[in-house]
Amino acid sequence: MLDLAEINTLFARTVLEQKITGKVYTDDADNPRAYYIAHPYGMSLVLGDTGNDAFIRAVSEYITNQNGSRRTAEWLQADPAGEWTGVVDSIMASHNSAAGLDAGLQEEAGSRVIQRNTRVNFSLDRTAFSAAKKASGRQPAHPVPMTGEHFTALDQGVVPRFFWRDAAHFTAEGAGFVLLENGEIAAAAFSSCLSGGQLEIGIETMPAHRGKGCAFAASLALIEYCLDRGLESVWACRLENTGSYRLAQKLGFRPVRTLPYYRLAYET
Repeated sequence: MLDLAEINTLFARTVLEQKITGKVYTDDADNPRAYYIAHPYGMSLVLGDTGNDAFIRAVSEYITNQNGSRRTAEWLQADPAGEWTGVVDSIMASHNSAAGLDAGLQEEAGSRVIQRNTRVNFSLDRTAFSAAKKASGRQPAHPVPMTGEHFTALDQGVVPRFFWRDAAHFTAEGAGFVLLENGEIAAAAFSSCLSGGQLEIGIETMPAHRGKGCAFAASLALIEYCLDRGLESVWACRLENTGSYRLAQKLGFRPVRTLPYYRLAYET
């Protein structure tokens, strides 16, 4: 079913392939026609048939946090090829309205509201990437391959430990580059997911090194790594994440699809 989806589903695939421990819910254990796949980093995907009312009720209870068990943000994508976007929109409207969390009160409501954002999928334009590489000029430092020690040292932001079981798992099956300044990691670009000839790029710059081009340099190295090995570089982010969105375009990625991206209700 994931193979038919026209959106980036790599994070869900890594869960199904048991490369990382996540959760998979289905409408029928013997003859599944719908899935809800949750990645431990706080990303989820719902796809498939919408004809099972019991499954829709279960999804509704989950995304509205009826039992109050969700304590951190989770971001949901619905496969646009099916009818799940309409289902989730309806659940969101009902939940927000019933709780008095209409659009005018969302800021005050905080985490209890379901928010609809926009997810952007990109595709690498190789001509634009080559032009970006030529125009980049002198980089702040030379990126080096990410080691197990780097993996362990990265403990804040979007970092590999949230996408791989441990350092050994990452060094055996993943890839990444770090930019070092005075022996400290300034930025890292790494495979957050790697499957089926596709490598999704995760990127993080340490606060003290932002605005120096470090993320660009690290990402450049990882994209070149992908091109040398025949891997497709994958980039996706929230439209509202202007830093990631602009960096993608600077590197030569072009937006190819947008879809709703729901921040689910949770308790703080």
